[in-house]
Amino acid sequence: MTATPDLGTFQLASPDLLRSTFRRHAAGVAVITASGAAGPVGFTATSLTSVSAEPPLVSFGIGTGASSWPAVATSEHVGIHILGEHQSELAATFARSGADRFGAPTAWREGPEGVPVLDDVLAWLVCRIVARVPAGDHRIVLAEVLGGDPSGAGRPLLYHHGRFNGLRD
Repeated sequence: MTATPDLGTFQLASPDLLRSTFRRHAAGVAVITASGAAGPVGFTATSLTSVSAEPPLVSFGIGTGASSWPAVATSEHVGIHILGEHQSELAATFARSGADRFGAPTAWREGPEGVPVLDDVLAWLVCRIVARVPAGDHRIVLAEVLGGDPSGAGRPLLYHHGRFNGLRD
């Protein structure tokens, strides 16, 4: 018989356990944008994942209760923006419920396929949505990359322990 490892304060699965665990997971910060019936929409995401190189596919999660969900649910295209460490205020604006996300000081323009493209980001992509997969109170959106620009300067913005942070050397 092997010794049982100390399990510390084992908790049963719950939304709080999941949130507490993932606060310890450092993640890159992206803003997802789309064109909605009432204008541009967008939200901050840490769930962005590269899925496939051939064809080039990415995925991200969005809550079905999010204000951006109705536009993402019906849009054919989305913009994906990788934020730099100088953009913590932008990330906070797109994370805040009820914020005027596309008002000043947010700098943006209409990009390919009518997708809102944010200025001064590390990289951006325009993608065609190919699937919206139900996943609890969220949807996993699978999108094919059509084009973009990876040439922005700077270091990435990270999200860790409930705060936006830059990399440390």
